[in-house]
Amino acid sequence: MFQNGSLWAGIVSGAISQVQDTKGLTQGQINRTQYAVQTTENVTGAFGVIAGVEYGAMLGTAVFPGVGTVIGSVVGGLLGDRVGRTVGNRAGGMIFQNGTVNQAMQAVTPQQQS
Repeated sequence: MFQNGSLWAGIVSGAISQVQDTKGLTQGQINRTQYAVQTTENVTGAFGVIAGVEYGAMLGTAVFPGVGTVIGSVVGGLLGDRVGRTVGNRAGGMIFQNGTVNQAMQAVTPQQQS
């Protein structure tokens, strides 16, 4: 179903976003909860890119083979990324900004001693 190009597009997109968020966490720009939400967003965004490129290319090919394939994959990838990130952000927010989940995360996270 998924071809190499769409798979790599999703992996690269998600990896770049995750590296930026990890850098933000280590530099203190975002907290752990925001990092968890962003990680969820990055994963779902990557899957959105993969699906968007794949299905956009199929639709573009059906409409106008050749050029339509390229345009469809680009537009599909952009839309897939947007939808995937939106879904991931909302799902991550619901999961990780929940008080019960935060308490559970703090209970299993080793605390640094001053």
